[in-house]
Order: sequence, then structure tokens, then C-alpha cells
Amino acid sequence: MNLGFRHDVQTLKWARSTTFWLAVFLSLGSMPRAVRAQDMSFDIDEAESAGGAAKDKGKSKGKPAAKEKEAPAEETSAEAGGGGDVLTELTAGGSKKEAEPTEGGLPREKEIAEKIYAVQRMYVLRRGRFEVAPSLAFTVNDQFVTHNALAGSLNYWVTNVLAVGANVLWHQGLESESALDFTVRRSTRLAVPITEYQLGANLNFTYVPVYGKFELFNDSIFQWDSYIVGGVGVIRTRPVAEIDPSVRTFSFDWRVSFNAGIGLRVFMTRWLSVFGELRDYMYLEKLENLKVALGSGTPGSRTDTATWIDPSSTLTHNVMMHVGITMFFPFTFEYRYPK
Repeated sequence: MNLGFRHDVQTLKWARSTTFWLAVFLSLGSMPRAVRAQDMSFDIDEAESAGGAAKDKGKSKGKPAAKEKEAPAEETSAEAGGGGDVLTELTAGGSKKEAEPTEGGLPREKEIAEKIYAVQRMYVLRRGRFEVAPSLAFTVNDQFVTHNALAGSLNYWVTNVLAVGANVLWHQGLESESALDFTVRRSTRLAVPITEYQLGANLNFTYVPVYGKFELFNDSIFQWDSYIVGGVGVIRTRPVAEIDPSVRTFSFDWRVSFNAGIGLRVFMTRWLSVFGELRDYMYLEKLENLKVALGSGTPGSRTDTATWIDPSSTLTHNVMMHVGITMFFPFTFEYRYPK
């Protein structure tokens, strides 16, 4: 039993000594980390003072200074600026100018970005200006009888997008009838009533909902706008005697008319533009009566003028294409900003 007791005592002593030395080893292993962490916390002044102390120490020991090779200009300037240490280079903040890229050994041209504004001024201000627009008008919905005209418009722009005005059309002397229609009518004695126009006048409203610009041939930029127009007016017409031309003759008379259309305007300058406009002139027409009464000199006979006109009215559409120029007066305008 004494041997067993001694063995237990020795085992206990060995365990205690092992635990002690293990704790000492761990504590020693952790000390260098703390020391290194503390040693790394220094600033620029400490680094410069440490470098100066090291040089002074070398001189005090009497060691001869070794002859150094001549450093390049960049290294010399770096040493003059901050001793060539790492902290000086890091704190320089990009003081070195980077070389500009080159193409084919030549310096690259410096690119200058042009200012492009997302919201630009309107090219033309219309408010408070008058618009004079002469044009030529051609009928596009009748292949046999055309009612061409010389036209002119005068508008006053209340706002930049809304105008009130009037237009006048002169038709007499510019109309034409196709040769086919004349030949068929004379040869077959089958006639379709036709009408002759003299003139027309209308009061109109013009509204510009869309405007913009486009590039032509990759060279020039043109400003444009699209508008709608409509109004009410009068037109002076008369039937053409085709059924009984030897007896019947007609005079011009006034009709109430309405018109509506769309147009496109392209600006050449701030006061001059060209435009194309498609407009439909609508009115109720009195046509020649297709029936010829018998007898003469009595009411209701062939010579009675009341029998020459068809008692019913016919809705007539004269769709015309206007092509012309637009001039704005005054020629100049001024931008005004809200206060």
C-alpha cells in the first residue's frame, strides 16, 4: 500500500507541474502579439524621428558613410519630399502625374464633352405674333372635276400653341374638268351633276399639339411642328348645267361650310417656314335636277327655274391639299422668364 500511495503522489505532482508550465507557455506566446500590435501604432512624426536618430547613431559610432550611387531623378525627388519612406509615398495622395495614354506614339487629343440640355428652349415663340401663309390648293378626292384654288391665311397666335384666324380661297378660273368626263357625258348623254366654285372664306382655330426636330442627310437639323385646324365659313358655288344646258343657267349662291384638317410645318428660319396641309371643306350643295319638265312658259314647265334645282341637298366634301410658306411678324421675339 505504501508503494501505491507514493505513485499517486508522484502523479499528482507531475500533473501540477505540467499545468503550470503550460500556463507559462501560453502567456509567453501571447506577449509578442501585444508587443507587435503596440509597436505598429506609430505616426509620421515618430517614423521621421526614428529615421533621424538612426542616422545620428551611425555617425556617432564613427562609421564612414558609404559612397552611394547616383539615384535617378524620380528617386531623388521622392527622397527630397519625404525621405523615400513608405508612409510618405502613401500620404502623397497621387502627387505623381500619370502619363497620358498615347496612340501610335502621338499624344491623344483631349476630348471635350459638349453640354447637351435635356430641356431646351422652343425654337420659335409664336405668342403675340401674326402669321401670313399664302398657298396653292389642289383637290385630291375627285378625279374628274378639280377645284384648285389660290389661298391665303392670316392667324394671330394667342399662345404658343393656339391661334385664331381666317383663310380665303379663290377658285374661279382655276377649276378643270377631265376630258374623259366630258366625252362620256356628250356621247352617252349620261351626266353626273357637277358644281362650279367661285370663292370661299372661313374663320379658323389652329392648335399645335406636337413639335420637334429632325436631322436631314446627317448635316442639318430642322425644327418642325404638327397642327390641327378647323372652323366655319361660307362658300360661293353654282351648279353646272349638264342635263339641259340649252335652257338652264345658274348663278352663284352662298353656302355655309365647315372645315377640318391637319398640317405639318418645317421652319427654315425663326420667321419663315414651309408647310403642307390636308383640309376637308364640307357643305350642303344644291345640284341640278336630273328630271326635265315638259312644256314651257307655265309654272312647273321646262322653263320654270324652280324645276332646275334638285329639291334635296347633298353633303359635299372637297378635300384639298395646301402647299405654301408661312411668314411670322414681327420677325424677332424675346424670351421672357417667370419672376
